Amino acid sequence: MQRSHRARRSGPATPGNLPLELDAFVGRATELARLAEVLETVRLVTVTGVGGVGKTRFAAHAAARADAPDGVWRVDLSAVHDPDLVEYAVAEALGLTDHTAKPPRQVLLDHFAGRRLLLVLDGFEHLVDVSASLVGELLRRASGLRVLAVGRRPLDVGGERVFRLAPLAAAEAVELFVDRAAARVPGFVLDEGNRSDVEELCRRLDGIPLAVELAAGRLSALSPAQLLARLEDRFRLLTGGGRDTPPRHQTLRTAIGWSHELCTPGERLLWSRLSVFAGQFDLEAAEYVCSGDGLHADDILDVLGALLAQSVLAREEAAAAGVRYRMLDTVRAYGADWLEATGDAERLRRRHRDWYMGLATWCELDWFSPRQGEVAARVETELPNLRCALEYSLTEPDDAHLGQYLAGALWFYWVGCGRLSEGRHWLERSVELDGDRDQSRLKALWVLGYVAVLQGDSVPALSALQECREEAERSGNAVAVAYAEHRTGCLALVTDDMARAEALLRSALDRYHEIGELNSNVLMGQVELAMALAFQGDLTGAAKLCEDVRRVCEDHGERWALAYALYVLAYQAQVEGDQARARDLLEQGLGIAHSFHDLLGAVLAVELLALVTAVEGDPAEAALLQGAASRMWPSVGLPLFGSAYYNAPHERCAALARQRLGDERYEECLRAGELLGQDAAVARALKGAGAPPLGAVPSPRKWPPEMRKPAVSPTSKGGETTG
Repeated sequence: MQRSHRARRSGPATPGNLPLELDAFVGRATELARLAEVLETVRLVTVTGVGGVGKTRFAAHAAARADAPDGVWRVDLSAVHDPDLVEYAVAEALGLTDHTAKPPRQVLLDHFAGRRLLLVLDGFEHLVDVSASLVGELLRRASGLRVLAVGRRPLDVGGERVFRLAPLAAAEAVELFVDRAAARVPGFVLDEGNRSDVEELCRRLDGIPLAVELAAGRLSALSPAQLLARLEDRFRLLTGGGRDTPPRHQTLRTAIGWSHELCTPGERLLWSRLSVFAGQFDLEAAEYVCSGDGLHADDILDVLGALLAQSVLAREEAAAAGVRYRMLDTVRAYGADWLEATGDAERLRRRHRDWYMGLATWCELDWFSPRQGEVAARVETELPNLRCALEYSLTEPDDAHLGQYLAGALWFYWVGCGRLSEGRHWLERSVELDGDRDQSRLKALWVLGYVAVLQGDSVPALSALQECREEAERSGNAVAVAYAEHRTGCLALVTDDMARAEALLRSALDRYHEIGELNSNVLMGQVELAMALAFQGDLTGAAKLCEDVRRVCEDHGERWALAYALYVLAYQAQVEGDQARARDLLEQGLGIAHSFHDLLGAVLAVELLALVTAVEGDPAEAALLQGAASRMWPSVGLPLFGSAYYNAPHERCAALARQRLGDERYEECLRAGELLGQDAAVARALKGAGAPPLGAVPSPRKWPPEMRKPAVSPTSKGGETTG
């Protein structure tokens, strides 16, 4: 019998994202050994079994012991409802940042090429067709990939080996009950007085771990004998259903239903309402979404605490998100059935959408503040729920404008935090709809154009921006006109039309000034104008603009736009021969960009740092940094935008390094740099200084009080924020 307390990684330096086990893993020694043998020879293994049998925990425990030199990565698809987002979810779990217009599947194939890793794909049942298609192609084209799938049914992909996980053996089920009971009731032990009741209880629950843990969660109020007596009642009441219903499905539903029946009316009500959340949620969200009609907001905390005590909810805590809660999928599904039965599901989904509309609105406002890093971390944590809110709004006929508003309001996340590809997915879906609020669609259009510009996709970018400007001028929306003109200027900048870029950006900045607009976008407009001036030889004018941006950033606590201003100032310093100042500015900017996962800002800084390094007299290190940048560019788009202006420092660096090293040594250093991953490349460029962390999200109580109120309609200015 096996009982371990923490997942062991396959090696101290092995990358991956498997969660550490916070309580004991009980039993399953034989199954673990058998699965390990299968994984050595089979590239696709699917662990199947009834809900609650412990497939997820078992697979993660086994995966942590697998031989995977390039890491073990777990993808949880349970909170993903849109089939189009499966590939994005896999890329997200792998920590891949790709700014290009490449399909996410191609991004994954490029990443897996030449790597030996294990992908754990969990919770795919509701997305089996797209999951099977993805896994099949990945396995065919990436020879070093193995997949451990976890679900209630096979994927039905060629070469798949199905590993059916049975419930725990009797002795192991008893051990699990005792372990969890001792955590609930300190001092609880198995003795002659309770042994027979515990053994009978575990037998009646068929050794299903979820059922056993739910039962153990009741020991704070009931004895094993009382649990057994109440379980008898539940079996008589809830073992109905069709004759073809598998017995273990009946048992699981009985166990959950029995736990549900033991809840108070308020606990049952909250259980059902919490089922609208995807993944994690916090207390404030639960208080808003789930209150009303029989459940006061002030009572939510106490009722939620009772559900925690009964193992209906799990409490999770992380530095980046504070205290949060999660409901197991099987328990959530049971609650969702009850919610549908009450006829209240539609109202709860709307309240859920409204809460996350409010969250997105306040995060957009707070992006232009000292809380910028906290905002980025908060949205990252809330992404599953934001996706649900987007999906709901974009599929409800009368709510198209809300979906457009939400997709546009998250511009700072799509652009500033390395989510261009997913952002484009939602934005394109939103602008295809006819909403009844022009301002929401106009904002979605200019954000779509902005995203496409950064991806190097100039034709769709120009189309979206032209449509935005024409419609904005027709409707008299001065804000949307300014943004459309600004982003068209940005497009001219990266396509080397400097005179047009300067004219458009100056005009857009004048428009911003006239309407009183001040935010990160406005500052980026100044930075982009400064870059156009610098490329035309006006370094003094460029520096003046960026010093102004720097002062505004310091006043408002803005860091993301600051990183780009520092890049332009470093460009000026480098051209004027002050390499030490250029390095200092670039290192500051690189640290900021990396902390936001802004790959474009990071790779631009690395490119210019390579030139500074070459001029300082270290051509080998300069070539290595160029190699590192060359590995980053495919995830950004066309290297240096295909721009002669942006490419000039790169060419100068390459010429210097080749002259001093010779072609053979230069190419050798390039190849060494290409072996560095993004984190390693940034650390190398920063000389080990490291990138500053984004910063932990403050506890929810530290957010502005207004943030607890939903915002279900766009602001009067089309959602753009003002300083």
